[in-house]
Amino acid sequence: KRGLTPRARIVAHATHAQEPAWFTTAPVGAIDKVLEKAGWTKADVGLYEVNEAFAVVAMAAMKEHGLPHDIVNVHGGACALGHPIGASGARIIVTLLNAMEQKGVERGVASLCIGGGEATAIAIELLHN
Repeated sequence: KRGLTPRARIVAHATHAQEPAWFTTAPVGAIDKVLEKAGWTKADVGLYEVNEAFAVVAMAAMKEHGLPHDIVNVHGGACALGHPIGASGARIIVTLLNAMEQKGVERGVASLCIGGGEATAIAIELLHN
């Protein structure tokens, strides 16, 4: 009806919960789970977007997964771009999709630290229309 075509497909999604005091590392578990569900390894993913209210969230994910800084939050994370109430998921996915298209990357993972020791992650793959 509107002539729109999908830009990407959702390959997998996952959630993770742990002790609330360790909320800053919850995305690590969510990323582990989404990679397993997608059947991907860390090396299969070209870009990661890790949403954070505290910069240490992205830093923890980078350290635990051995990710270089040049593939994580390549346009700046939520501390730089914003952390809109009720729109963080949309912001993080659109930022990741745009970065994937700009850099010619096929696969990406986005993760959100959602407080209370919980996190969610999604694995996406670009479509070529």
